[in-house]
Amino acid sequence: MKIGFIGGGRLAFALANGFISAGLAKPDEITASCHPADTVSAEAFKKLGATAFFENTPVVERSEVVIVSVKPDVVTPALKEIKNLPASKNKLFISVAMGVSTATIEKALPTEARVIRVMPNTPALVKEGAAALSRGSRATPEDAQLATKLFQAVGTCDEVPEYQMDAVTALSGSGPAYVYMLIESLAEGGVRCGLPRDLALRLASQTTLGSAAMLRTGGHPAQMKDNVTSPAGSTAEGTYHLEKSGFRAAVIGAVKAASDRCKVVNEQLNN
Repeated sequence: MKIGFIGGGRLAFALANGFISAGLAKPDEITASCHPADTVSAEAFKKLGATAFFENTPVVERSEVVIVSVKPDVVTPALKEIKNLPASKNKLFISVAMGVSTATIEKALPTEARVIRVMPNTPALVKEGAAALSRGSRATPEDAQLATKLFQAVGTCDEVPEYQMDAVTALSGSGPAYVYMLIESLAEGGVRCGLPRDLALRLASQTTLGSAAMLRTGGHPAQMKDNVTSPAGSTAEGTYHLEKSGFRAAVIGAVKAASDRCKVVNEQLNN
């Protein structure tokens, strides 16, 4: 599959690497357009065996699927630049730009182009991403299946209606930041109790990783929490302190606040 990237940053590189590792594309089938000042990204793609350009036109002309991976405010100008290319017609465009609606992307492309919007997250860099996608008005079920297959190469991918994308962004898009804060806080707690800082951070990181892995085996997090909590034990005392301090309400509130902010940003980008 010939895949092109409009924008050659870290996420684009991670996706390209994942596609190649999964056998979905050969290195010489990958192209990317990088900013003229970003020679580091261009060299990274070249080392991968891909082809890097400093303009968008050859990327579109050489690709079957075009992944738009520029900053949100650059999406419309970048697409208008290639709108009148014959190669832009009847092609699948996948946007990973936060907050830019499929309708906005469709307006910037030929009427024959199909659009899918994807919200990935940064763990895609280590092939543990959590992504969700929404179809534009002209995208087909086969397009969605293809996009799902591509993003499953760097993690998980689910299809959702577009009105849920703000919630996805607030949960899995912003979620790594919340998890890092949890890990940092766990480690600080260990330090307060006398552990060396490097050991505390290592234990906190592995505990988070292992707990997530256990959830993947099935079961509800509440039940798994109860399995760890002995009557009158240390875990019971710790969870009581978290409840008293409003831990769960704070996390729920953080996701809601992030979702509300997404709606504001989306209105600014799409108007």
